[in-house]
Amino acid sequence: MSHTVLDNVALGYQLLWDRLRQLSGVQLFVGSDDANPADAPHLLSALDDLWSEQAPVLLLSVPSPRLLGELLDCAGPGSPWLEVHELQLRDPALARRVQQGHQRGLRLIWRGEPGQRPGAELAPCFLRQIVNLSAAEALAGLRVSLRQHNAGEALPGDRLSSPVQAGQIYEALASRVLAEHCLDQQGAWGLAGWPLEDVLHGYRQQRIQPEQRAIVRLIEAIDADDSVEQLEHILSAEPILSYRFLRYTNSAGLGLRAEIESLRQGLMVLGLSQLRAWLLEQLPHANSDLNLQPVRAAMVLRARLMEHLLDAGDGDDLRRDIYLCGLLSQLDLLLGEPLAPALARVPLSAHSTAAILSQSGPYLPYLEVATALESPHTQSTRALCQAHQMDMEAVNRSVLRTLSHARAHPAKGLLLV
Repeated sequence: MSHTVLDNVALGYQLLWDRLRQLSGVQLFVGSDDANPADAPHLLSALDDLWSEQAPVLLLSVPSPRLLGELLDCAGPGSPWLEVHELQLRDPALARRVQQGHQRGLRLIWRGEPGQRPGAELAPCFLRQIVNLSAAEALAGLRVSLRQHNAGEALPGDRLSSPVQAGQIYEALASRVLAEHCLDQQGAWGLAGWPLEDVLHGYRQQRIQPEQRAIVRLIEAIDADDSVEQLEHILSAEPILSYRFLRYTNSAGLGLRAEIESLRQGLMVLGLSQLRAWLLEQLPHANSDLNLQPVRAAMVLRARLMEHLLDAGDGDDLRRDIYLCGLLSQLDLLLGEPLAPALARVPLSAHSTAAILSQSGPYLPYLEVATALESPHTQSTRALCQAHQMDMEAVNRSVLRTLSHARAHPAKGLLLV
């Protein structure tokens, strides 16, 4: 495998969510400069090396006609899914490559503009469609959803009248109700992206509580006598619970002599019995809204990506610190208040505070690059890597490793709905 293939592309990503609001796939945007093109076979080999067998579905979105055409020519049935945009299908040569790839067993995904659908001739070539509903279609979907809710159950005719089709992927949904209609009522395969603003708007009059599943998983881990490392891993995957834990361990009521600056330090000092008692106090008020799961998961993913980007080696304290920086960098979304007063209540490191609040300091490059990777605008990622003198290949390896290990960890002992 070429050691430079990942230096010739810039990546970005979008997460795909299933009916359980769990990660079902990753849409990976691959930006390539045709003046210095990436080698398609080597790119597929690199992805195969870095994408684990247990990883979510990988969907490649490749704007470059040249690279896309080469991928269509050399990819096999076991390769990642390949997106083909309706605009790209206007090229007869590429359309023929799509047909040939389909005949070889490639898993191809059609994508188009709002309101578009694939033509009848090429539609059979595609495993699924990424559909962007037009304004009229979105309104029709909302009306069908309202009728179904008012009727108490899905009406037989509604599935036919809704523009949302089972088994497809829907993107750019701004409405929580429409997202629920797609996933829960119409059987969509998944959503590309999540209606974050509308979901959080529903909590504008109340505080968002820690996730019930995370609390249950921690209690189960304590009862199973799991290691401190495992407890830290579970705790660090819930932003609000992590924040409250830091506040609790630094509260005057506990009377601890030193500030607790990390989750690991707090776990070591607090003790398992006291931790379990504190978790049981949180449980009655915990949140079980599945629509918040994608919001939390995306925050955790940013933190894990920053952890990989830093490449701290054996520096566990440094790794934990930059992870906490990434985890709390969007805490205002869940707390419903500005970051400055919220972060002032916990002893966050100076480097983390500078990156989040002042856009300065040694952690800022990692925070900026991790944030830029959360979009299809791959040129922004490349520009930031150049500005911060970060190696493009190392960044791409970090994001692929992070994404390939992103998967759900449900609670074992209790049925949570």
